[in-house]
Amino acid sequence: MRHQSPTSWAAICICLAAIVHFGLGFSIEFSVDEAHYALYAEHLAWSYFDHPPLVGWIQWPLVVLTSTEGLIRIIPELLWIISCLLVFQVTLEIHHFIQGRNSGYLTSALPSANTCGLMAVLAIIAAPMPHVLAIGLLPDTLLAPLSLGLMYMALRWLIQDHFTIGDWLLTGALLGLAGLSKYTAIFTAFALLLVFISARRKPWIGRLGLWLAILLALLFIAPVLYWNWVNDWISFKYQIAHGSGGTWLWRRLAAFLGIQIIAFGPLLIVGSYLFLKDCMHATKLSLLSLLGFFFIPFVVFASLSGGGGLPHWTTPAWFCLAPFAGIGLAKAWSVQHRKIIRALFIFQIALCLIGFGFVLSGGISSTVVKANPIADLYGWKIAGKKAANLVEANKAEGIAVQNWTLGSRAAWYAKPTPVFVLDERKDQFDLWFGELPKGANILLINWSGMAFPPPVGNQSAFERCEPLEALEIERFGQVLSKFDFSLCSNWQGPPASK
Repeated sequence: MRHQSPTSWAAICICLAAIVHFGLGFSIEFSVDEAHYALYAEHLAWSYFDHPPLVGWIQWPLVVLTSTEGLIRIIPELLWIISCLLVFQVTLEIHHFIQGRNSGYLTSALPSANTCGLMAVLAIIAAPMPHVLAIGLLPDTLLAPLSLGLMYMALRWLIQDHFTIGDWLLTGALLGLAGLSKYTAIFTAFALLLVFISARRKPWIGRLGLWLAILLALLFIAPVLYWNWVNDWISFKYQIAHGSGGTWLWRRLAAFLGIQIIAFGPLLIVGSYLFLKDCMHATKLSLLSLLGFFFIPFVVFASLSGGGGLPHWTTPAWFCLAPFAGIGLAKAWSVQHRKIIRALFIFQIALCLIGFGFVLSGGISSTVVKANPIADLYGWKIAGKKAANLVEANKAEGIAVQNWTLGSRAAWYAKPTPVFVLDERKDQFDLWFGELPKGANILLINWSGMAFPPPVGNQSAFERCEPLEALEIERFGQVLSKFDFSLCSNWQGPPASK
């Protein structure tokens, strides 16, 4: 094993991580977002309230065939593997570009391209957050390989100084697919434009291939534009409001940066710093412009984080930073900084393994630890089946919850029972199931992890809610959560705003 090549080691590490992901994928139920996007596939449409449609379309063949979480999770696993392979390949191309252009990077010879590629892959494997997206399909899981693909095409442009028609069409297709994945793909498009602008010559301006690429990208995203046009642009309006968040606070920015370090690990940061430290004054501007694939989305998300945000939004950006980090780490490894790199790698892998252990054990539920996020991954399958049976037994109109995050698992695990969210906020559930009819009787699910007072009296329009049953969820002897099922009668519409 000692004599394995860096390429072989990279393949072995990717396969080992994939096996772990595969095991976890069969061990836990769908998260909030996974169930929501699986419902996209269950209710195919040109687009959706929250996001563009590709995250639903790509799951449709498997969702038609099975409802087993582990099998459906093959899709994000394959996307993660493709992303890792692209990280390796982009690292090789950057390495060749540096040596081929005699850019002055470092005074001594670089390690081999394959060694740099291995380090880049290891930095990704040791980062905790990408494992989450490898198990659960999110729009960012799709955007990561597409961003790397566009980064590869940008690098190809720098190497060749021109594109064939085939290159332009491939770039347009990647841009279109990225747009079908997530609206924030616009930042990746800006990064690609930055690379084109940084070139000394501008032969791309006025080329037929450029306009063909733009036309192809627009054709890809036409379903999103059409759907929003006939639905009063509700998706764009929602994302603009969602991205702006609430009141901007400095402590949120500090928390965002701290969580980013934990979620993606110091290896990517240290490796990138070493790369920049040695090449900032020597490497051509055109190569450094590739860093826009990281810095443009990261800076935007960091600036918005003061109003609120989620840590996984930056995942595609970190994948695009990994090739630079791999080169920096490989250089440091070659000049006897192995103890530090090895210690960081072991620390990050240990952190990942601890996280996997918490997920499998069900987390910690006690009076000391009031919130147990892992509890959210267990119990919804049983609760959904019980809810569907209670709806049938009591001849209710469907299931009701008081927050959309509760609705996605209820709708997935109790399908095809309709699910209604009892708030005034318009969301995807309104498009799928319509409004709850006045006078309706409904089965209400209340989950202890996000409990609400009964929707009766002055704060709601149900005449009464009568408890039916309760369900405790246990794992390894500890109670993770509790579901309460009530029959609520005579719906009169949402409560009036005060």
